Amino acid sequence: MGKLLKGAAVLLGAAAAAEAGGTAYFYRRTMKRYNAKVERTIKMSGVDWESYFPLMHERSGWMAEQPHEDVWITSEDGLKLHGTYFPGEEGTKAVICFHGYTSKGLSDYGSLSWYYLKHGFRMLLVDERAHGESEGTYIGFGTMDRLDGMKWVQWMIGKIGDGAQILLHGNSMGGATVCMMGGMDLPPQVKGIVSDCAFTSAKEVFTHVLHSMYHIPAFPMIQIADRLNRKKAGYGLDDCNAAREVRKAKVPFLFIHGEKDTFVPCRMCEEIYKNCASQKTKLIVKDAGHGESYYKDTEGYERALDVFIGGIMK
Repeated sequence: MGKLLKGAAVLLGAAAAAEAGGTAYFYRRTMKRYNAKVERTIKMSGVDWESYFPLMHERSGWMAEQPHEDVWITSEDGLKLHGTYFPGEEGTKAVICFHGYTSKGLSDYGSLSWYYLKHGFRMLLVDERAHGESEGTYIGFGTMDRLDGMKWVQWMIGKIGDGAQILLHGNSMGGATVCMMGGMDLPPQVKGIVSDCAFTSAKEVFTHVLHSMYHIPAFPMIQIADRLNRKKAGYGLDDCNAAREVRKAKVPFLFIHGEKDTFVPCRMCEEIYKNCASQKTKLIVKDAGHGESYYKDTEGYERALDVFIGGIMK
């Protein structure tokens, strides 16, 4: 019996060590900036992006030719954060854009810049913390970025004045960021929010990815990662949940999601939409994968923006 108990203890110890090692590996490659790779994110999206390269290159080339400048702010916890500002026609309308996981502002909004700049908007393309040229070691997954986002809103109001009409537009992690901002006490200059393929929370999207793509149980890996992240990055993986935050929303929302999104399933959009307390509308793009909606149905996407913006801005 003693040998059996000793053998069982050895097996349990080995299993615990393997679990801890697996969690550490998952955490390092997911939450730390230099281990979270854009190539891996693109692959996990499941979208054939090469088919859209001609449009992307044309639009991004055009955007690069428009007047723009680097701008900087400091976060509440002392990080130097970067954005790229396009003054456009220097009117009162402005859009602040928040990119997806492992990306940066200039990468995600090269194509949509065509729409916004040609519709008279100023644009601010934010590099979220631990991305692009912004400082930070640990990725914020919306929880920390929503606080940074409020700083960027104040920067834009300072640039335009009290008559500013500001739209927040985010995709994927950026979509979660603007949804979470929707639950905050936004200044009256923020007129509306566009959320494209947002996840509900870091905890829920990680759980989905572990189940659907890695075919491993989320427990206890998520719970260990949650405690680790609280210690290192200052927030828990479900401290801020987009589906909960929008219950406090007061500004209008446009929700967009791809019907065949396997990375961030469409059911997350449905949950956020259902919980949203403010005026809201929704566009589910048929056959679109993660972040693909604008390219799969450019006309429908822009028409939805036309209607939404026409109802909230002069």
